Amino acid sequence: MTQPLLKLAIPKGSLEETTISLFERAGWKIRRHSRNYFPEINDPEIAVSICRVQEIGSYVQDGIMDCGITGEDWLVERGVDAKVRQVSRLIYAKVSMQPSRWVLAVAQDSPYTKAEDLRGKRIATELINMTKGYFDRQGIACDVFYSWGATEAKIVEGLADGIVEVTETGSTIRAQGLRIIDQVMASSPVLITNERVWNTPEKRRKIEQIDLLLQGALKAQSLVAIKMNAPADRLETILEMLPALNSPTVSPLRIEQWLSVETVVDVNLVRDLIPRLCAAGAEGIIEYGLNKVI
Repeated sequence: MTQPLLKLAIPKGSLEETTISLFERAGWKIRRHSRNYFPEINDPEIAVSICRVQEIGSYVQDGIMDCGITGEDWLVERGVDAKVRQVSRLIYAKVSMQPSRWVLAVAQDSPYTKAEDLRGKRIATELINMTKGYFDRQGIACDVFYSWGATEAKIVEGLADGIVEVTETGSTIRAQGLRIIDQVMASSPVLITNERVWNTPEKRRKIEQIDLLLQGALKAQSLVAIKMNAPADRLETILEMLPALNSPTVSPLRIEQWLSVETVVDVNLVRDLIPRLCAAGAEGIIEYGLNKVI
C-alpha cells in the first residue's frame, strides 16, 4: 500500500464538526469511525488524524504531523517556536465568523475596571502562559492559576477575583453575571506546517492545494449566486443594482428582448436585492449556494 504524502491533523472538540464540514465543501470527505482517531478521507495523498487542538502545534513542530489546523491561542500557550509556519488564517467561528476572543472578566458588581485593579488578585484560566504573559507585559503581579473547567463559576464561588476565558459574542460571560474589562487575545483557527515540510516541494504543493480550496470554501460561506432573466430595455437599471466579483455575466436568450444575467452576491444583501430586481422587471430569479469561490 502506498504511503500517504501528507499527515494532516484536524482538531477534536469544538472545531471538529466545522473543520470536517469545511473540508467537505472544499472537496474532501472525511468519514469518522467510532472510537477511532484516524478517519478515512477520499484522497490517497492525505492521512488524517483527529488530535486535541492544544497538542497539534507541538505535533507539527516536532514533525509527528506534517500540517494541521489549530488555534492561534494554543500556539502561544504551548510556546510553539518559529520553525512552525502559519500557512493561513482561517475564520470560521460558528456564530459570528469573527475570531474567538480571550477576555479578562470580573463580577458585574466588582470595583475592578482595568487589569491594573487586579494586582495581587487571583485569576483563573485554561491558558496559564498566555495569561501570565499578558499581565507580565503590563508589570502587574497576580496569582494566575489553572481552571479545569466551569471557569466562569470560579468568580461566583469566590475562588477567583477575575478570569481569562474564551468567548465569541460575550453573551455567555454576561449571562454568568460577569463583566468584560479587557481583551487578552483574539484567536482564529490557523493552518500550520513546519519548515522542513514547507521546503519539500511535493508536500508544499499539497498543502497549498488544501489552503487554496479551504480559503475558497470559506469565502463561499458568505456568498450566494443569483441568476435571472432581464428585459433588454431594463438591463442597465438592473446591472446598476448588482454587485459582482468582477462584473455580472450577461448572455443572450432565444427571445431577443430578454437576456440572462448571473452574478454573485453577499448573502446578507440578497433578501433586499431580490424585491428590487422584481420591481425593475427581472423574472425567473434563481438563488443558489456555492461550495467554493476562488
